[in-house]
Amino acid sequence: MDFSELAEKRFSCRRFEDRPVEEEKIEKILRAAELAPTACNNQPQRILVLTGRDRLALVDECTRFGFGAPLNFMVCYDKEASWHRRKDNVDHGIIDAAIVKTHMMLMAEELGLGTTWVCAFDEQKARELFGVPDNYVIEGFLPTGYPAEKPGEMHFKRVKASGFSFRDRF
Repeated sequence: MDFSELAEKRFSCRRFEDRPVEEEKIEKILRAAELAPTACNNQPQRILVLTGRDRLALVDECTRFGFGAPLNFMVCYDKEASWHRRKDNVDHGIIDAAIVKTHMMLMAEELGLGTTWVCAFDEQKARELFGVPDNYVIEGFLPTGYPAEKPGEMHFKRVKASGFSFRDRF
């Protein structure tokens, strides 16, 4: 599948089949995360792979957006490893984590899996339940599995921008 087809097919999946994701697919998703570009190639991403009913039940204690996925990734970055811009010390770890998570979502789609980006969660609860170190920033979760739904109408809707749009040329 070429990139245009991949980008067009991928949607935010919120219903999953009740079947596990094969280990080789998990490894391919993690490899895509490793290959993602990061600021100065610092690679600050730290990813917790959550499988098994007990671990997934803990996800449900942190967010109502686990969607019953058989696999969930907690995507974090180490703020001590991430690149900080010199002029104002802005931490680019959140950008790195977003790029990494995007690579993971696109690889999952290529493998026939669905995902959705979850950033609404109780960070303190997640930190406690999963023993996340203080120097890690939790970017969010990525519920992953075999889709039990097709993309809805919203997936195909595009919003017309007011003012400058991404298509304007100067």
